[in-house]
Amino acid sequence: MSQSEIKGIYGQYEGAKLKHSRRTDKELWLALVAIVVISLIYAFVVRWFREIPAASGFFGHLIGVVGFLLMLATETLYSLRKRTMKAQWGPMAGWLQFHIFSGIVGPFMVVLHTSWKFNGIAGVTTLLTIIIVISGFIGRYIYTRIPRNLQGVEQLTSEGQAQSTALARTRRLFATWHTIHIPIGMALFTAAFIHIGAALYYATLLH
Repeated sequence: MSQSEIKGIYGQYEGAKLKHSRRTDKELWLALVAIVVISLIYAFVVRWFREIPAASGFFGHLIGVVGFLLMLATETLYSLRKRTMKAQWGPMAGWLQFHIFSGIVGPFMVVLHTSWKFNGIAGVTTLLTIIIVISGFIGRYIYTRIPRNLQGVEQLTSEGQAQSTALARTRRLFATWHTIHIPIGMALFTAAFIHIGAALYYATLLH
């Protein structure tokens, strides 16, 4: 391959990387807007009823269910998309953005659902929720250190020895993070399903 061809490929890569970087924070801003709107609605409900919405009340149940569904979508839809290469399902970048958005907004709604009471299995679920969100931010940071195209596919680049070593270290770090993040997610949903089952049992079967 000639020098000009190498420069051309590298230029295309840099252009794609620049476009990708401009879109990187879109989901974070959307999540922030959603959190502000939800917080305003929550504050209005608190002011209207002059008390914190109970987890067992209509509003408490509503934000709990919606938050849990968002968290469930976070853990399932993006994983399913990664296992298929069908283009009609949309680009990986868009699915990743939704994964991050729902992974922030969903847990926030679940925390509001608790009525700020963290006893028993509900407290364990809340703690795991906070841990998984923090872990998600760490994973997102590591993920963005690896060069990818607009489809979210990792790209091979012509780099020097130092850059290649750093990239290999980042890949290993991301793999390590992944092996830790997944079990935490499994523990979270195990606790969440136990909590939901207990809530249904005490709310319906005992009445």
